[in-house]
Amino acid sequence: MEIINGGVCAATGFTAGGIHCGIRKNKTKKDLALIFSEKRAATAAVYTTNLVKGAPLVVTKNHIADGFAQAVICNSGNANTCNANGIEIAEGMSKLVAETMNIKDSDVVVASTGVIGQPLDIEPIKNGMEELKNSLGNNSQDAAEGIMTTDTVLKEIAVSFNVGGKECKIGGIAKGSGMIHPNMATMLVFITTDCAISPEMLQKALSTDIKNTFNMVSVDGDTSTNDMVTVLANGMAGNEEITDDGEDFDIFMKALNTITVHLCRMIAGDGEGATKLLECQVNGAKTENIAKTVAKSVICSSLTKAAMFGADANWGRVLCAIGYSGADVDVTKIDVSFISDKGEILVCKNGAGVDFSEEKAKEILLEKEIITKIELNDGDSSAAAWGCDLTYEYVKINGDYRT
Repeated sequence: MEIINGGVCAATGFTAGGIHCGIRKNKTKKDLALIFSEKRAATAAVYTTNLVKGAPLVVTKNHIADGFAQAVICNSGNANTCNANGIEIAEGMSKLVAETMNIKDSDVVVASTGVIGQPLDIEPIKNGMEELKNSLGNNSQDAAEGIMTTDTVLKEIAVSFNVGGKECKIGGIAKGSGMIHPNMATMLVFITTDCAISPEMLQKALSTDIKNTFNMVSVDGDTSTNDMVTVLANGMAGNEEITDDGEDFDIFMKALNTITVHLCRMIAGDGEGATKLLECQVNGAKTENIAKTVAKSVICSSLTKAAMFGADANWGRVLCAIGYSGADVDVTKIDVSFISDKGEILVCKNGAGVDFSEEKAKEILLEKEIITKIELNDGDSSAAAWGCDLTYEYVKINGDYRT
């Protein structure tokens, strides 16, 4: 497996583009993106668990009920959520793509992101369709820019892999900076691949993968209303279609996981106002569920996140988060260490403090990527979760988000 360039355009038969059509006031920011496949593609998706769901999710779920799609359209700047005519607008966006690209409107995945509860005018989208079509090409980055809201960095990745002697490629783009919290989904992620795989196995792969990736990311504890992860597989690599478990499916799963973990880390590291990517590694749990519960509790702890922002080795906050997580752990066995490029330092042994250099600890915690390693010493299961520090800037961004 090899990391390659191209994002969602790396796979054979996929093009993408992005433009500013006028939804967002800032004309320098793209606000409309399109991903297109030459061939109708097997499609799988997972959606937010929030009971308040954006109209695009409802429409997309209906469209891909047969397991296929050919295009993805996404606007930023307006979530198209809690609007009386939301379904009408989302269906209208699908029809515009269908007419412009000469495909069925039921083969269009629709997504929106931005402010909730504000009417979305379809006219700017309608007026921009020809320009959007003309923007299609090897332009994954333009599409990635078109779906960004408060993101500060563009998020894309692609890899090549071999299935049955055929080279396959898979790539993805993502947006996600705030309103990020398990469980699925907590961001917008669009993944494309030319690997031939049935809709059923593609859905199985995605639904299995997110349990250890996107469901293990948290920025601020708020689960969004609009977000989803979608994978399109057009089969143009020419491999024998994956229709069952086995070696080929395992290879595909590994490639998909490489994409999703990379995007998870990018989303967590780009949390609103964040200065640091935080990873919590939990080992020695009695069950995987216990390990996951502990990891997510630590990543979600506001006090721990604030301590990491201040480079304060306040390990007591980690123990506190484990203690209220509800996980079945023996607190007298817990060890905690902090790790970064500057080294590793043990700060807690058997649930109690140990002597350590505060100066060394601060040096470790001043880095941009920090791992909190937790040894439960109670079993063989492990898990990881990703998050970010809690900063002054987070409050500033969300205090005047609409204005």
